[in-house]
This record gives sequence, C-alpha cells and structure tokens, in this order.
Amino acid sequence: MGGLSIWHWLIVGAVVLLVFGGKGKISDIMGDVAKGIKSFKKGLSEDDEKAEAQRAGEAPLRSIDHQVAGDPAKVSETRKVS
Repeated sequence: MGGLSIWHWLIVGAVVLLVFGGKGKISDIMGDVAKGIKSFKKGLSEDDEKAEAQRAGEAPLRSIDHQVAGDPAKVSETRKVS
C-alpha cells in the first residue's frame, strides 16, 4: 500500500521523458505559445490602427454658437459637417 506500483512508475517515467527528453519539447511548446501571443497582440494593434484611420476619414465636427433673443445664455451645438 505504501509502495508505488508499476503504473505509477510508468506515469512518472513518461512525465520525465516529456520534460527532459528529446530536443526540448516543452521549450518548443512554450515558443509556440509565445508566437501565438505576439500574433494576437499584433492583430489587436492592427485593428486599432484601422479604427483610427476610419475615424480620421469621418466628416469633421464644427461648433455652432448662437444666442437666443432675450436670453443671455450661450448655447453650443456640435454637428457633423455634411
């Protein structure tokens, strides 16, 4: 009951081979994860650049100030230029 069976040793051996065996499979996996994260960040930044370009292409805003007769309060309005 206190000892390890053959199945326990086989599982431990498989884990050791995965971690330390071959040409570094764990490092390859971590490299692939890092590449995925970099491409994800690049995609997000490209989306931001596209959104900024769209905003720059919109019609400029202009401000209209006017005063109603008898009302000294100034009313300000912002509309898109058509």
